[in-house]
Amino acid sequence: MEILKCEGVRKVYGSGENQVTALNGIDLSVSKGEFVAIVGASGSGKSTLLHIIGTVDKPTEGTVMIEGTDLSTLNQTQAAIFRRRKVGLVYQFYNLIPTLTVRKNILLPLALDRKKPNQEYFQKVVGALGIADKLEALPSQLSGGQQQRAAIARSLIYRPALLLADEPTGNLDQKNSKEIVDMLKLAGRNLEQTILLITHDEKVALEAERIITVEDGRIVSDERRR
Repeated sequence: MEILKCEGVRKVYGSGENQVTALNGIDLSVSKGEFVAIVGASGSGKSTLLHIIGTVDKPTEGTVMIEGTDLSTLNQTQAAIFRRRKVGLVYQFYNLIPTLTVRKNILLPLALDRKKPNQEYFQKVVGALGIADKLEALPSQLSGGQQQRAAIARSLIYRPALLLADEPTGNLDQKNSKEIVDMLKLAGRNLEQTILLITHDEKVALEAERIITVEDGRIVSDERRR
């Protein structure tokens, strides 16, 4: 089942002599349950692609479909709601609210929609991420790796169609980086989650089942590893 489809996606910033083409004709299809790594040098366009898929930005040309919804048809408010419900976003900075407990941080997307959590699924998520014993702690009481696990749990709580992770191990040491990637793989398997991971770390990328390389705004290779 196809979750994500990009067709002819271009993104141009500026105009005239100052015009910069960040993306130049991206065609991409991702199926349910895939764990895909997107790699490329700084300035290659990989983060721009992630922001467009995550509805944070809009393409200059082309279409992006998630579960059959054309993102270009959404206004700013609709895009924000769609992002909260359908796209989980994980960054290298955890963006946890310091005054809320881990439990409340994780459940925040549901609280914003005034929805009650499925307790069975909640326990499955925090159990899979190894933070079931940290739910009443504040973010400041957690290690960097534990804060990132909480951020991942928050992104998964709505059962999004797609989990987008932008350099999620960028602030972590090698041990914690491996643990976070292992947790993402576990979430992919146990929660049937589709994951799109952006990284410059080759070791992290090699953990994915598919590696897409972006150069100068184009996909130059798409390698399925398993």
